[in-house]
Amino acid sequence: MIEFRKVTRNIGAEVTGVDLREALDAERIQVIRTGLLDHGVLFFRDQHITDEQHVAFARQFGTANLPPMDTSGSPVHVLDQTDPKGEGGDQWHSDNTFMRTPPMGSLLRAVILPEVGGDTQWANMYLVYESLAPWLRRLCDELYAEHDLTMSVTKAIDKGHRMDLRELQEKNPPVVHPVVRVHPETGRKALYVNRSSVTRLIGLSRRENEAILPLLFDAVRDPQFQVRLNWRVGTLAFWDNRPTQHYAVADYTERRKMHRVTINAPESIDDGVPKGPNGVTGADAPAEPNAARYL
Repeated sequence: MIEFRKVTRNIGAEVTGVDLREALDAERIQVIRTGLLDHGVLFFRDQHITDEQHVAFARQFGTANLPPMDTSGSPVHVLDQTDPKGEGGDQWHSDNTFMRTPPMGSLLRAVILPEVGGDTQWANMYLVYESLAPWLRRLCDELYAEHDLTMSVTKAIDKGHRMDLRELQEKNPPVVHPVVRVHPETGRKALYVNRSSVTRLIGLSRRENEAILPLLFDAVRDPQFQVRLNWRVGTLAFWDNRPTQHYAVADYTERRKMHRVTINAPESIDDGVPKGPNGVTGADAPAEPNAARYL
């Protein structure tokens, strides 16, 4: 029987009673899906699986979402690092929110680990939103933010990764999403801004952005909203990218190799377009005065 043991009160659970090498029936898929909605991130220990088994497990919950920066064409994205500080994972973020339809979730598996360090943290963005003052929540409900891949790609280039920034920008122009995202399955509101991708709040002046945006970015930092995973080889983490953010702790200098499969939800459940209160999308953002972003 599949069981969930909470790791913290507010986010994260360890899952027992399932072997990821085996295909799941519809009932067990639904049990895991419900557990993901309840806990935000699930941890499966001692799952020594192949890449093929990893992909097969992921595909029971959605279709592969290929990151724009990965040109391998494989659904398995390899993260092989020894000097990760400053590469982008070591700040709070949701994956690829610069896409029109960001991924629903990711399944990350530990293959090689340093002797010490390399933990990952996740945060519950429902509770981050709910922690804001009522007046600030009302303001956020009406705001939209611009998401851009430039910051993430620039960091990768600065660390020596070979990427064509201009080509990636042309293929992935900035997109606009609501600042508050309503989860399509739970109906709950989550704060949906992160330092990796968000460049500005639409329709606000530069001074207003300088005052409000850092406040929203930093709300995620309260430990009461977080869980921290100490990896072991064979651990797999499966998180819902819509109401969570995560942070890869860059405190190691030995090799850390992780394999990740990123997925979109079945379209019958979620079409992938982030929606705010009353079903608004980035397309509903107000037109801006020409001077708005500069004043």
